[in-house]
Amino acid sequence: QVQLEESGGGLVQAGESLTLSCKASGRAIDDYAAGWFRQAPGKERELVATISRYSGGSTFYVDSVKGRFTISRDNARDTVYLQMRNLGLEDTAVYYCNADPILHAVRVGTATYWGQGTQVTVSS
Repeated sequence: QVQLEESGGGLVQAGESLTLSCKASGRAIDDYAAGWFRQAPGKERELVATISRYSGGSTFYVDSVKGRFTISRDNARDTVYLQMRNLGLEDTAVYYCNADPILHAVRVGTATYWGQGTQVTVSS
C-alpha cells in the first residue's frame, strides 16, 4: 500500500508561481509512475502531467500547461513535484497526485493510489 499526501497549495495572484509536492509513504515511490490531475469547480477531473518510473523519468503534459508546469521526482525523498509558473485563473482547482506501477493507468486516471488533494486558487 502507498499513501500519497499533497502539499504546497494556496492562494496566489495571476502570473505567480507555486510548487506542489506529493509525498509517498508505505512503499518507495520509485516503484511507481506518478501524475497530477486537477478538478475545477463544476468540472471533471483532468490530467495535468505524468512522469514515468525511476529518476529522470519521461514526462507528459497536457497542452494547457506545457511550458508553464514541470513535473519531477526525487526518489530519495519519495516525492513527486509539480512546479507551476505563470499561473492563470484557469489553473484554479484542487490538485491531486496519483501513482501506479503502470504509466498508462496514471495517465488515464485509473491509478491505484491517489492523494486527498490540495487547493490552488489563482486570483486576478
